[in-house]
Amino acid sequence: MSLRESPFPNGFAESLHTVGWGLVFPCFWFLDRLIAVCISTSLERRRRREEECYLHPLQVFFGFILFLFLFLISTPFAFLGFLLWAPLQLTRRPFSYRHQVATVEMENRNVGWEEAGRVTFGFVTANLCLLPDGLARFNNLGHSQNRALAIGQSIVQGVSRPHIRILIDSPSSSGTLSPSISLLPQSASTSYGATDAQVQPGRVEQSADTVLDGEIPKTSTGDASVNVASDHMNQQQPVLWNCNQNSNQQGSRGRRNPPRALRMLGKAGDAPLELSTLFPANVDIVCLEEVFDKRAAKKLTEALGSVFSHILYDIGDYACQPCGTCSSFKFFNSGLFLASRFPVMEAQYHCFPNGRGEDALASKGLLCVKLQIGLQKGEKKMVGFFNCTHLHALERDGVIRCEQLDMVTQWISEFQTMTQQQDEIVVFDVLCGDFNFDNCSPDDRLEQNHSLFNDYRDPCRAGPGKEKPWVIGTLLQQPTLYDENVKTPDNLQRTLEDEELRKVYLAPPVSQGSAPLVYPDPGEPWVGRRLDYLLYRESTLTDHCRTEVEEFTYVTQLAGLTDHIPVGLRLNVTL
Repeated sequence: MSLRESPFPNGFAESLHTVGWGLVFPCFWFLDRLIAVCISTSLERRRRREEECYLHPLQVFFGFILFLFLFLISTPFAFLGFLLWAPLQLTRRPFSYRHQVATVEMENRNVGWEEAGRVTFGFVTANLCLLPDGLARFNNLGHSQNRALAIGQSIVQGVSRPHIRILIDSPSSSGTLSPSISLLPQSASTSYGATDAQVQPGRVEQSADTVLDGEIPKTSTGDASVNVASDHMNQQQPVLWNCNQNSNQQGSRGRRNPPRALRMLGKAGDAPLELSTLFPANVDIVCLEEVFDKRAAKKLTEALGSVFSHILYDIGDYACQPCGTCSSFKFFNSGLFLASRFPVMEAQYHCFPNGRGEDALASKGLLCVKLQIGLQKGEKKMVGFFNCTHLHALERDGVIRCEQLDMVTQWISEFQTMTQQQDEIVVFDVLCGDFNFDNCSPDDRLEQNHSLFNDYRDPCRAGPGKEKPWVIGTLLQQPTLYDENVKTPDNLQRTLEDEELRKVYLAPPVSQGSAPLVYPDPGEPWVGRRLDYLLYRESTLTDHCRTEVEEFTYVTQLAGLTDHIPVGLRLNVTL
C-alpha cells in the first residue's frame, strides 16, 4: 500500500493549513532572528577578533530593536493564523511523505544474491541539531539553512560513490580498506595495490567557515593517482569523491597519495571498524535526528531526493497532545527524518506522553516503518522493519528514558504484529536514534540495564556499562566545535584516533550524583559518551535468516556542521 504525500486528508485542509502557517511564520521568523542576533557562535567571535571588528555591539543593538519591532507588529497576524493552524493539527497525519525517482544511481550490492545466499543492507544515523537558527546557537551552531544544504550534499556525495576497496602493500597494513578513509599527505611509495587505476576526484571544499559565509561547498576537479582494487573489476573505473582536503591542500593539483591504513578490530567475531571522512557507500536507509526546522527539512529533502526515492519528514504531532488537552503543547515536531531507497509500505508514529521541561515542547517519539526490499524468494517477498527514535534529553532523568524504552519495545511489537503478512520474509529489524544516554556513565546505569538490550543487539556494547575496546564516543564538546583539531573531516578523524585528543574534544561520562567519577577502569581505553545507537535483532526475522555485522563506521564528514558524530552499520543477512 503506497502512502499519500500530503499529511492532510484533502486539499482544502492543506490549503487552510498553508494560509494559517503563512500568517504565523513572519512572527516566528522575526523572533528567531531576534534571538540569533544576540547570540554568537565561538567561530563568529573568533573571526571578529581576527578581523578586529568592533561594530558588533551596534549591530546587536540595532538588530534587536528592528526585529523586536517587527515581531510586535506581526503578532496580531500570527494570533489569527494560530487560531486557524492549531485546530487543523487534529486532521494531520504525523508525517509528510515524498516520493520521487532517484536521479543518481547507486551500486546494487545484492546482484546475484541467489547464488551467494545472502543480502546486504547499509544504515546510517546522525543527529544534526537543525533547530531554528536562534535556538541552534545555544549549541554553538548557527546558519541552520546553510548547514542543512551542506549536510544533504555531503550525505549524497558519500553514499553515492562506488564501493571500492584499497589494498595496501605494506607490512603494517591492516588489510582491505575502503576509500572513504581520508587521503592524507604521506611519504612517497611506489606500490600500493594490485591494480593501477587513474582516479580524478571531484572535490567538495567544505568547512565551517564557508557555511558561515553563506557559501555552499562546490565541486571541483583535480588530478589524483590511486591504486585500487574495485569490487567489480570489469566495470569502468568510476569517479572517487574526496571532500576532505586539508587547508594546505585546497586548490592543489597533482599526484595524491593513497589513504593510510587504519586499525581493524582484532577480536574474533567482531566486524571491521572504519573511521571514515566520507559517509559509507551504497547506504540504503538514512535516519536523522533534530531536524526540527521545517525549511531545513525541505532543503534536506531536495538534496537527498536525488539518491533516496522515499523520504519521511516533518514527523511528529503539533498543538495539544494528547488531543483535547492543554497540558502539553507541542511547538516542534519530533525532529526525526527518514530517507530510504526502499518503498515504504507502512508507517506509524507514536509521541512520548511523558516529556518534561523543554523536551516536552517537542513531539519526540518513535517512528516505525515497514519497507519493501524488492526481492523475492520463491513466492515470498522480502521486507524489512526500521525504527527510529529520539529519547528524553535532560540528564538525571533516567526514569523517564526507561519509561520511553518500555514504550518503544511495546510499540515496535504492536506495529510488527499488525503489519507482518504470512507471504513475507523479514530480513532485517533495526532500531536507531539518539538515545541521550551512554554505556559508560555511572549516571546512566538504569538505562544501560534496560531489557531492550536483551532483545536488540548493540555491536558496540560488551555489556551493561562496558563498551568494547574500539568504541568511540559520538558527542562532541560544543565549545570546541571550531577548534583546528575538529573543524575539518581530516582533522576530526585524526583526533578520534588519538586517545589523548579524544579526552579534550569528546564529551566525558557523567558521574552519579555527587560521587567522584573514576573513569576509565585501569587498563581500559578512554571512550567518551556514545549517544547515537544502531541496533539490530534476529529474533523477529524469518526462520533460517542469520545476521552478521560486516562493518561499523564512524563518519567525520560533517565536522563543523553538527555536534554529533554520525555512525553507520552494514549488515549481511544469510537466507
